[in-house]
This record gives sequence, C-alpha cells and structure tokens, in this order.
Amino acid sequence: MTVVWTDERVEELKRLWGEGLTTGEIGKALGVSKNAVVGKAHRLGLKGRPSPIKRAKQTKPKQEPKIRSVIDLSAHTCRWPIGDPREPGFHFCGKPAIPAKPYCPEHAAVAYVSSSSRGSNKDEDAA
Repeated sequence: MTVVWTDERVEELKRLWGEGLTTGEIGKALGVSKNAVVGKAHRLGLKGRPSPIKRAKQTKPKQEPKIRSVIDLSAHTCRWPIGDPREPGFHFCGKPAIPAKPYCPEHAAVAYVSSSSRGSNKDEDAA
C-alpha cells in the first residue's frame, strides 16, 4: 500500500509529532501504519524521541523496602523473615497475606509443598 503524503498530511504529522504522540497514535489519526509514520518522520529529519516503554521504566522511582519489625505486623501481613535475626536489617516481608495464612502468595509458594509433589519423592526417600 502506497501512502500519499500531501502537504496537509505532512504538516499534521509534524504537529502531532511535536505534541509527543506515539507513532501508533499519529498513524491512527492520519489513517496510516505506524511504520509509515516512522519512515516519513525519518525522511523529514524529525528529531527522534525515546521509546515510551523505556521512558516509563526510567521514570519509576526506586522504592527502598520498608523495614518491618514484629510490631509492624498484623494478622493480614506476611510474616516471612528476611535476613538473619542476629544481623542489622533483619525484617519481615509485610506484604498482604493470603487470608487465614501467615504469608503472602510469593512466600506461601515456598513455605507450603503440596502432597502430590511430596509423593513423587517417595522412591528417592526409600533408597
């Protein structure tokens, strides 16, 4: 499919590009593929922009884990110990726990072994 780039479409492309719309959004507005937009923008020498995916990852601030002591825990928080109790920085997970369990889903998967997986090791235990 050949795209006809009229003067009006080129100006609209430049305007939308300047507003920071994604190539997909520009393509939808102009009725062309995002690859057509990328190609035309390149041929026009429009300034490249960082990927919106990479940009979203970069803007996330790194959160320091909150150190949770026994006092901070409740029946609804994960009580999985993290670290050595004799070392500074020892704390508990503190994420929301599975109802009626002391651990969050991640730590419950480690703590609880299903009976079917235990049964598969019977031959190894007997040897």
